[in-house]
Amino acid sequence: MTRPPQSDANAPPLTRMSSLTRVSAIAALVAVGALAPLHATHAQTVYAPSPPRAVQPGVAASHAKQATQTSALETAQELIRLGQYQRARTIAAQALAVARQHAPRTSETADLINAMALATYHAGNHAEAEPLYREALEIRRETFGDRHPDVAQSLNNLAELLRATGRYDQAEPLYIEALDIAREALGPRHPDTAAHLNNLALLLKFTGRYDQAEPLYREALDITREALGPRHPDVAASLNNLAGLLRATGRYDQAEPLYREALDITREALRPRHPDTAKSLNNLAGVFFATGRYDQAERLYREALDITREALGPRHPDTATSLNNLALLLNATGRYDQAEPLLVEALDITREALGPRHPTTAIRLNNLAGLLNATGRYDQAEPLYREALEIRRETFGDRHPDVAQSLNNLAGLLNATGRYDQAEPLYREALEIRRETFGDRHPDVAQSLNNLARLLDATGRYDQAEPFYGEALDITREALGPRHPTTAASLNNLALLLEATGRPNDATPLFLDAVDILRTALGDDHPSTRAGARNTILHLREHAPDHPDLPGLAAAFD
Repeated sequence: MTRPPQSDANAPPLTRMSSLTRVSAIAALVAVGALAPLHATHAQTVYAPSPPRAVQPGVAASHAKQATQTSALETAQELIRLGQYQRARTIAAQALAVARQHAPRTSETADLINAMALATYHAGNHAEAEPLYREALEIRRETFGDRHPDVAQSLNNLAELLRATGRYDQAEPLYIEALDIAREALGPRHPDTAAHLNNLALLLKFTGRYDQAEPLYREALDITREALGPRHPDVAASLNNLAGLLRATGRYDQAEPLYREALDITREALRPRHPDTAKSLNNLAGVFFATGRYDQAERLYREALDITREALGPRHPDTATSLNNLALLLNATGRYDQAEPLLVEALDITREALGPRHPTTAIRLNNLAGLLNATGRYDQAEPLYREALEIRRETFGDRHPDVAQSLNNLAGLLNATGRYDQAEPLYREALEIRRETFGDRHPDVAQSLNNLARLLDATGRYDQAEPFYGEALDITREALGPRHPTTAASLNNLALLLEATGRPNDATPLFLDAVDILRTALGDDHPSTRAGARNTILHLREHAPDHPDLPGLAAAFD
């Protein structure tokens, strides 16, 4: 089954936004960053291959042709693993042309169609991959009936493409059908059933239904441990998946030991210099990054980059991902001169390996634009943001969440350069897409509400900004929990507005709650904690100088 594209969905740490300051050097914390996401993490969803099948008598052209097709299929699969998608597609296409002449409706032909679809999908041509996935599914239904594991595989592959192109309502029933088939055909405790549980959980997580995704991830992990043993690489993959959900919901202390266990298993079961070891290193580094342990994160990112270059080569897409991750850490710690050449190299590799119009190229463009934006080079950043938006519209259509992200990014730059009248409709369009895609209670909707509120706030429309800040806070508390760092940012933003509109007493408990959450979740040394503490100290000194919490905060952060 297909492996989903590498996810770049994690939000950046809360940052000082001095341009939004209204009250004596108090910085606004951004609830969810308007820039491109920070990490290209590797949530290694387990996709088990189809079980081997006997040759169907009377349908294959010849044993020699079958052997040739099998060799071509294996070669294409290996090239896909190595990231050489165009070569894989060429080999699969050549073998498929022969198969269509001699045995167009056999399971072996379906396997080649599936491999060609997979290579095409990873090369970024979703429109061309979709009919191939549908054809493979149709042939497998004809060959095996509706309840065969290979049918489940094809349903999963088509569902993944639908998910990637934002058609979540169409993808979900296919994931569910694939899981039902696997449970019936293979049993509820089979490793492939666990793979299907993981895939459905991925969709639920992506659409913000964390409470529904978590039990599926846990069930998949339990099945995989039972079926394959506690030290199997697929167990590491399931651990990574569950840890990713815990991380997304702010439970860093629970995610970290799972990431560590996954890394330990991968090193032992595969080898210390295996590409999957690099992915586990990247995942653990992401937790360190999110919680402000930058020195530890940097060591792991550098090790992951070294392994990926050695195992896959300097021009592999995964090498670009490792460069991207390290560069964004350097960017977050103010080492822009070190980060920029890595982002440029990552973009160059991705353009070469995947093509200039691939959705991953759009991610790289966004990240480089984010650095240029952060360093005040708006004239250089803007065309990159616009190119990324154009690629995403071209690839996914106008109503995809990645398009909403690009709209947010471009709007953020327009906002930063004072072009509020141009930024506002983009923020509103992004909000509309996210409500339409995810519903009203998703964290990405909260991000858009917060961004739009910031613009209204900056242009003095406080009465319009306040309900958006309030709604963003309510969604974040519900979706991510009351103690998540993003919840703290929403509290801080609302507190700043209350202070600016003459309600300091209403603002005080929000400031205090925000800094308490940040200290607990991220620690006192994290930049976001320091920014939140600074906001709170300045607020208390001006409006509540006798507050009992002021001396302790001042001692810790002044």
